[in-house]
Amino acid sequence: MTDRYNFSKILVPLDGSKFSEKALQRACKMVKALDAKIILLYVVEKSPTLSILDRKEYLELLRKFGTNTLKKANDDVLKEGINAKIILKEGNIITEIEKTVKAEKCDLVIVGSKGLGSVTKLLLGSVSSKLAQSSSCSLLIVK
Repeated sequence: MTDRYNFSKILVPLDGSKFSEKALQRACKMVKALDAKIILLYVVEKSPTLSILDRKEYLELLRKFGTNTLKKANDDVLKEGINAKIILKEGNIITEIEKTVKAEKCDLVIVGSKGLGSVTKLLLGSVSSKLAQSSSCSLLIVK
């Protein structure tokens, strides 16, 4: 009988918030305990409602923020002795998370319970809430 809770690939979608940092901390503990692999993902949301500045300039700012968020997270996991796969994508956040789950054959997604603030939440909706409804694998929401 196989252990259905033996997670081997853990995906951690990041957004730079303190909640995603907590999710990353929890993921590091689980990666060590389960001898699993970890994938860090940042998705640049390409929503037309967010185009306050020139769209090209705005997307470049988001890409830089995403790259910096992933670099910081990777530095954090390296301090824990863990090597991570880093992925930066563009598109709809939920869709890109699901595509990554399937492409990388992840069996667990660990996500923070809240994102970067009320403005983002109003515009994008709650990522953790949407994932809870649509995720094709197990989901851990960290408060």
